[in-house]
Amino acid sequence: MNESNEHKPRLRFNKNRIQELAERYDYAISEEEIIGLIPYVQKKGYLDKKELYKAVYWKSPRIAAHVKRNDYEFVLEITSFALNAKSEKSRIEPLTLLKRASWPVASVVLHFFHKDPYPIIDFRALWSISLEPPSFYNGMFLPLPLILFPLN
Repeated sequence: MNESNEHKPRLRFNKNRIQELAERYDYAISEEEIIGLIPYVQKKGYLDKKELYKAVYWKSPRIAAHVKRNDYEFVLEITSFALNAKSEKSRIEPLTLLKRASWPVASVVLHFFHKDPYPIIDFRALWSISLEPPSFYNGMFLPLPLILFPLN
């Protein structure tokens, strides 16, 4: 991708189709169910294994089965560290230590449960706004909020 276009999002389809396209996806766990966990998780400062499974299942049911294989105490420690860390790198990278938890999965945890706003990293969403997903995530999480732009 040409560097001058790197952070110039452009919707690949008519914005009037957003609802139609969104309706193609069926979520077994509703976003409202995940949102309902937010106050509880933020108060205690970590996710337990069941809460992590729900959040990951919402993002990617195939990955959720693998994430479920993590040790209970490990989930508590990693999510506690990530949700309470001061630096960006210390927030996202420890979450990738969980079985099959990539940056997109880690971004879901931060999006829903960190006190600061975080975007969800999703290659389909990046494609939809004409941005190439990186071949790997190199610790640069800060530019990603640039994808949050008005569609009018």
